[in-house]
Amino acid sequence: METSQPQTTLNCTQCGGELHPDEGQIFLTCPFCNSTVYLDKSRVVFHWYVAPTLGEPQARGALARWMSGNQTVKDLDQKARVAETSFSFFPIWYFKLRNPAGREEIALQPAAATAVSEIRNLRLPAGDLRRFDDQIDAQSTPPSVPLQTAQDWVKQSGAVQNEILEQSLVHIPLHTFKYAYRGMQYTALVEGATGEVFANIFPAKAEAPYLLAGGLSALVFLCLALFPIIGALSGESAGAGLGLLLCGGIGLAAGLGLFALAAWVAAKI
Repeated sequence: METSQPQTTLNCTQCGGELHPDEGQIFLTCPFCNSTVYLDKSRVVFHWYVAPTLGEPQARGALARWMSGNQTVKDLDQKARVAETSFSFFPIWYFKLRNPAGREEIALQPAAATAVSEIRNLRLPAGDLRRFDDQIDAQSTPPSVPLQTAQDWVKQSGAVQNEILEQSLVHIPLHTFKYAYRGMQYTALVEGATGEVFANIFPAKAEAPYLLAGGLSALVFLCLALFPIIGALSGESAGAGLGLLLCGGIGLAAGLGLFALAAWVAAKI
C-alpha cells in the first residue's frame, strides 16, 4: 500500500524547524521541539487546550447558580427542565494584541459555528493553556472558521490599530445544556474549567416593573419636595415649617409603602 507523501513544507512557530505534514493533516507535533501546532491554509499556529476541572454534576451546579441569579426570572433553577446535555472541546482563536498605548490585550473569536456568541467574552489566562493532547481529539470540535476570518473580526471590533503579537488555536472544555422553560427551548454553555456560564438568549427578568416602581418613587418624593417650597411662597410665617412637617410625615408613610412595593416586585419578578 502506498503511503501519503508530504505535500508542503512549513516552519514550526516555536523552533523554526521544517514541518512536513501529510496531505489533509491539520494537527501536527513538531519533531524537533514537540510543540503542537495547527495548520491553517499554509500558516502554522500554536495549538493548546484548557484542561477541564468540572464534571457534569459540577457543571449542572454552576448552571443552577446562574439560573438563580439576578439576571434570570425568579425560580428559573426550579422551573426549568434540562432536556439535553453534551460535552466537547470547542475551538477558539486566541489573539494576543498590543494596543497603541503599548498595553497587551487578549481577544478571542469562535473557531467554529456556535449559536452562543457570548463565548468570545471568556476569560482565558495564558497560564491555563496546555499543549494539545491527541487523546482528547475524539471529543474536540474541528475548527471551521479560517484564521484570516477571525483576524478580520478582531479588526472590525475596533482593534484595527492593534498589533497582533501571538495567535493560537485553543480548545476549551464546554458543557452544553439545552433546557425548556414555559414551552420555549434555550441553550446555555458552562465552561468546564471555571464554571462560567454563557447564554445569548435566556428567560430574563422583566425590567418594566422595576422601572415603574423606581419612577413612582421618584415622582412621589418630587411632589413631597414641593411642600416646603409652596409653604414658603404662601406668605405665612409658619408656612415653610408646616411644609417641612408635611413632607417628613407623608414621606415616612410613603417610604414604607414604596419599600413594600419594591419588596413585592422583587419577590414576584
